[in-house]
Amino acid sequence: MTAAESYSELRRRLDAGETTCAQIVADSFDAIQRGSGLNAFLAQLPAEATQRAAEVDARIQAGTAGRLAGMTVALKDNIALKDAQLTCGSKILTGFTSLYSATVVERLQAEDAIIIGKTNMDEFAMGSSNETSFFGPVHHPLDSARVPGGSSGGSGVAVAAGMTCCALGSETGGSVRQPAAFLGVVGVKPTYGRVSRYGLVAFASSLDQISPFARTVHDAALITEVIAGHDPNDTTSSSEPVGSYTNGLDEADVRGMKIGLPREYFIDGMDEAVVARMKELRERLEDAGAEIVEISLPHTNYTIPCYYVIATAEASSNLARFDGARYGYRSPNAETLEEMYELSRTEGFGTEVKRRIMLGTFVLSSGFYDAYYRKAQQVRRLLHRDMVEAFKQVDLILAPTTPTPAFRLGEKTSDPIAMYLSDIFTAAANLTGIPAISFPIGKDANGLPIGAQFMAPHFQEGRMFQGAAWVEQALG
Repeated sequence: MTAAESYSELRRRLDAGETTCAQIVADSFDAIQRGSGLNAFLAQLPAEATQRAAEVDARIQAGTAGRLAGMTVALKDNIALKDAQLTCGSKILTGFTSLYSATVVERLQAEDAIIIGKTNMDEFAMGSSNETSFFGPVHHPLDSARVPGGSSGGSGVAVAAGMTCCALGSETGGSVRQPAAFLGVVGVKPTYGRVSRYGLVAFASSLDQISPFARTVHDAALITEVIAGHDPNDTTSSSEPVGSYTNGLDEADVRGMKIGLPREYFIDGMDEAVVARMKELRERLEDAGAEIVEISLPHTNYTIPCYYVIATAEASSNLARFDGARYGYRSPNAETLEEMYELSRTEGFGTEVKRRIMLGTFVLSSGFYDAYYRKAQQVRRLLHRDMVEAFKQVDLILAPTTPTPAFRLGEKTSDPIAMYLSDIFTAAANLTGIPAISFPIGKDANGLPIGAQFMAPHFQEGRMFQGAAWVEQALG
């Protein structure tokens, strides 16, 4: 397995007898070892993966292997895998072992994917740079002085550096698409409810969605198709039928497609290389017969304030369970019950998590609920209406994924507002529940990847994959 090899090519070689799952797994752990300085993994599972590889090799020989046979997959460390650690990148869950596997993990394993480890992440998925992890930052594989993006930076690096075929992260406000853009890989945020959240440690329950990274659009479509579908264990899971996301991708065509460009997503201060690559992509789409339609999403300026009110409010509620009483870290300095709660949370949570818990508690408090949380929910409805109206005019919405390429470690840690604005182009899809996909469209003068994204109407992942597959083929 090489850093550029797709799962489709890997599977062809497996079926032809040119390689084995055992060799693929060995190559993955070799790559993890070579890239250990990137700090992408918090836990590796060599014994389990090797045993699994032998079982899948036997099924390949018997002709009974699943659709993902030989696909190595890394899991962000907020997704449950039975008998493996589940830390969420936080001190407060150090030493905690999951008692069950997430639904998405069971679906991957049912199709013979091989889980090789748990990846580093911003603490409780709160961050845009993978610098808030208790276990240290993840580094960009092309420039170790830069961030890989967050909060799913470890999973993104695992794919970008050739450590795994694919990886799962989670999206709350862009935590897969943003690192995908920074790292030059494909990142998918499915429609809310399209993929089960059972087994995902909640940050903001109305926004969170398990989301895959892959090297190619076809691989991303395949893994999304496998993990999607209704789950009775998740009350927010949709019963909407799952179509085939991979059919026809090799012949993807944008001729006659109406693609919207929201004027609010082209702002002052954007990196010149991002602007240039987006202009080039627009021209390529027009030359191919797509109709580019300039549209407006008038409430875009309220996206980040709305997102951080809702996300922090839900986080303050979801993280109340981490109190030192039931599992995880308990302060050794506590002498009373009150001190156990106070000190365990004070010592167990990092600065960013505590900041968001306090902000969320404030916006939900008596006297401020109507002014902040209720108002944010009203704005969320306006953002949703903007998207519905836009999709009456166009088939897909095209926008930059991020306003800049990967920034430097420490560049924004002292300015939370600047860090939060990293999600300015991604958070709307989470607030409105629509699907979106980030894909590479070129590089800047320093060789850093630049990403663009397609957003689609609810449950129209197939349309989104078709557009992204065309771009991938057109840009070579």
